Amino acid sequence: LRSANHRFASLKMAEFGPAEKVKADDIAAPFREEIRTTIANLKKDGIVPLLVGFLANGDVAAKKYAEWTGKACEADGIKFELREVAKEELEDALMAANNDPTVHGIMIYYPCFGAAPSFYGGSMDDYLRDTVPVEKDVEGLCHTYRTNLYRNIRYVDTMSRSFSGGIETPTGKKGTKKCLLPCTPLAIIKILEHLKVYDEKLPMGDRMHGKNVVVINRSEIVGRPLAAMLANDGADVYSIDLNGVYIMRRGKMVECTDKVEDILAKSKIIITGVPTKDYRLPTQHVQPGSMVINISHFKNVDEEELLKVPGVKYVPLVGKVTVAMLERNLLRLTQNFHSGAAANVGN
Repeated sequence: LRSANHRFASLKMAEFGPAEKVKADDIAAPFREEIRTTIANLKKDGIVPLLVGFLANGDVAAKKYAEWTGKACEADGIKFELREVAKEELEDALMAANNDPTVHGIMIYYPCFGAAPSFYGGSMDDYLRDTVPVEKDVEGLCHTYRTNLYRNIRYVDTMSRSFSGGIETPTGKKGTKKCLLPCTPLAIIKILEHLKVYDEKLPMGDRMHGKNVVVINRSEIVGRPLAAMLANDGADVYSIDLNGVYIMRRGKMVECTDKVEDILAKSKIIITGVPTKDYRLPTQHVQPGSMVINISHFKNVDEEELLKVPGVKYVPLVGKVTVAMLERNLLRLTQNFHSGAAANVGN
């Protein structure tokens, strides 16, 4: 039996090749180069984008992300200001930045209040997300961008600014101002494109057709929007968290009773985002040739065991691609709202 298993493993290795660890630096590099070129063109017109980040939670991981952001922005010619404020002062500080014409983009390091309720209804964090204006929401998390993402509306100016009966209606024209997408989900899409998972022979918006994807995280910041973006590109997405499994297809989310091991067995794209050091992806169910991406601050994967699976491509960290997408989003805001003709930002 051991001999038969060895022969089977050898055949799989011959078919798929060895596993590979993929560095986020290599994926981020061309985007960083594009960003620097765009910044240089903006500077010729006297525009230096300013990104303001608000930190009000004392979270060590958030502070680390803020430091990465600051270093990347400085290297690429973007001005970045980290404003650390008490939670009770955050709303006023945010309003001041909203009304400051020198600020091109705003981000908030969540969670700030957790599930604490807001005077305005809902949670305070939800209220803050929706208080950042469309023109400055570099994270793509406000109501307009969030709603457009789930409804698969890809341009912010495809909706009429005139209301009829309280309902905003489509203009019927293709827009020119692309919607912003949340930075980490967008980073995952760019990583999958880099790994040639997207089929460029298929029409835009259908290039994940026929593919099964597992997303082990259903947070409102990362897991849910990522699953929706992949579903809107044609994939069948299995969204997994402690509350169960759902399958997401364009505009539809249906509870799924399949076992996780069976889902993993039929999926070649696995994204782990479990925010605890205790979780490990069951590598015995990972198929040869799979793409595995870890988006958690914790290592959700037994790396040694995973890299024994033939043909696996494993991305252990995505932070540098996320920061690159943050910068691209800032340039998108500058292009859309703050610079007239402005420089061109890629797809």
